Amino acid sequence: MEKISTNKLKEDKQILLNQMSIIGDKILRGSLFECFKRCGRKGCKCMKGKGHGPKSYVTINFPKVKPQQDYIPLRYVEQVKEYISNHQQLKKIIEQICVINREILKRREELQ
Repeated sequence: MEKISTNKLKEDKQILLNQMSIIGDKILRGSLFECFKRCGRKGCKCMKGKGHGPKSYVTINFPKVKPQQDYIPLRYVEQVKEYISNHQQLKKIIEQICVINREILKRREELQ
Protein backbone atom coordinates (compact mmCIF):
# COMPACT_ATOMS: atom_id res chain seq x y z
CA MET A 1 0.00 0.00 0.00
CA GLU A 2 1.35 3.40 -1.00
CA LYS A 3 2.04 5.90 1.75
CA ILE A 4 0.04 9.11 1.39
CA SER A 5 2.14 12.27 1.62
CA THR A 6 1.70 14.59 4.58
CA ASN A 7 0.75 17.38 2.20
CA LYS A 8 -2.03 15.21 0.75
CA LEU A 9 -3.24 14.40 4.27
CA LYS A 10 -3.37 18.11 5.07
CA GLU A 11 -5.26 18.81 1.84
CA ASP A 12 -7.75 16.08 2.72
CA LYS A 13 -8.15 17.59 6.17
CA GLN A 14 -8.84 21.01 4.66
CA ILE A 15 -11.56 19.50 2.45
CA LEU A 16 -13.16 17.98 5.54
CA LEU A 17 -12.95 21.32 7.39
CA ASN A 18 -14.66 23.00 4.44
CA GLN A 19 -17.45 20.41 4.64
CA MET A 20 -17.86 21.25 8.32
CA SER A 21 -18.18 24.96 7.56
CA ILE A 22 -20.87 24.24 4.94
CA ILE A 23 -22.91 22.38 7.57
CA GLY A 24 -22.46 25.29 9.97
CA ASP A 25 -24.98 25.38 12.78
CA LYS A 26 -27.58 23.27 10.96
CA ILE A 27 -27.16 20.38 13.37
CA LEU A 28 -29.37 18.61 15.86
CA ARG A 29 -28.52 15.67 18.04
CA GLY A 30 -31.35 13.19 18.23
CA SER A 31 -33.57 10.66 16.53
CA LEU A 32 -36.82 11.36 14.73
CA PHE A 33 -39.74 8.98 15.03
CA GLU A 34 -43.43 8.93 14.16
CA CYS A 35 -46.34 7.54 16.10
CA PHE A 36 -50.11 7.66 16.22
CA LYS A 37 -51.89 9.12 19.26
CA ARG A 38 -55.34 8.62 20.70
CA CYS A 39 -56.94 11.84 21.87
CA GLY A 40 -59.12 10.25 24.55
CA ARG A 41 -62.34 11.97 23.47
CA LYS A 42 -65.28 9.66 23.83
CA GLY A 43 -66.58 8.53 20.44
CA CYS A 44 -63.61 9.82 18.45
CA LYS A 45 -62.70 7.72 15.41
CA CYS A 46 -59.14 7.38 16.75
CA MET A 47 -60.38 4.97 19.43
CA LYS A 48 -61.17 2.34 16.78
CA GLY A 49 -58.29 2.98 14.37
CA LYS A 50 -54.58 3.64 14.59
CA GLY A 51 -55.09 7.02 16.15
CA HIS A 52 -54.38 10.56 15.02
CA GLY A 53 -51.21 11.05 13.07
CA PRO A 54 -48.65 10.21 12.28
CA LYS A 55 -47.17 12.68 14.74
CA SER A 56 -43.43 13.32 14.63
CA TYR A 57 -41.19 13.54 17.68
CA VAL A 58 -37.50 13.97 18.24
CA THR A 59 -35.77 12.14 21.07
CA ILE A 60 -32.56 13.63 22.40
CA ASN A 61 -30.19 11.76 24.70
CA PHE A 62 -27.39 13.43 26.58
CA PRO A 63 -25.02 11.67 28.98
CA LYS A 64 -26.26 11.61 32.59
CA VAL A 65 -29.55 13.28 31.62
CA LYS A 66 -32.97 11.70 31.19
CA PRO A 67 -33.85 11.38 27.46
CA GLN A 68 -36.10 14.18 26.24
CA GLN A 69 -38.84 14.04 23.62
CA ASP A 70 -40.29 16.98 21.74
CA TYR A 71 -43.19 17.15 19.31
CA ILE A 72 -42.19 18.37 15.84
CA PRO A 73 -44.88 20.11 13.78
CA LEU A 74 -45.23 18.68 10.26
CA ARG A 75 -43.86 21.85 8.66
CA TYR A 76 -40.50 21.33 10.45
CA VAL A 77 -40.05 17.58 9.91
CA GLU A 78 -37.89 17.83 6.77
CA GLN A 79 -35.70 20.47 8.36
CA VAL A 80 -35.26 18.34 11.49
CA LYS A 81 -34.34 15.33 9.33
CA GLU A 82 -31.68 17.42 7.58
CA TYR A 83 -30.26 18.71 10.88
CA ILE A 84 -30.08 15.22 12.37
CA SER A 85 -28.41 13.92 9.21
CA ASN A 86 -25.91 16.79 9.37
CA HIS A 87 -25.10 15.86 12.96
CA GLN A 88 -24.30 12.30 11.89
CA GLN A 89 -22.20 13.58 8.99
CA LEU A 90 -20.35 15.98 11.28
CA LYS A 91 -19.44 13.13 13.63
CA LYS A 92 -18.00 11.17 10.68
CA ILE A 93 -16.01 14.18 9.51
CA ILE A 94 -14.58 14.72 12.99
CA GLU A 95 -13.49 11.08 13.15
CA GLN A 96 -11.79 11.36 9.74
CA ILE A 97 -9.95 14.50 10.85
CA CYS A 98 -8.80 12.70 14.01
CA VAL A 99 -7.42 9.83 11.92
CA ILE A 100 -5.53 12.27 9.70
CA ASN A 101 -4.15 14.21 12.68
CA ARG A 102 -3.01 11.01 14.34
CA GLU A 103 -1.20 9.93 11.18
CA ILE A 104 0.54 13.30 10.93
CA LEU A 105 1.57 13.09 14.59
CA LYS A 106 2.92 9.58 14.10
CA ARG A 107 5.18 11.07 11.41
CA ARG A 108 6.42 13.61 13.98
CA GLU A 109 5.27 16.46 11.79
CA GLU A 110 3.40 19.66 12.54
CA LEU A 111 -0.37 19.36 12.44
CA GLN A 112 -0.99 22.70 10.72
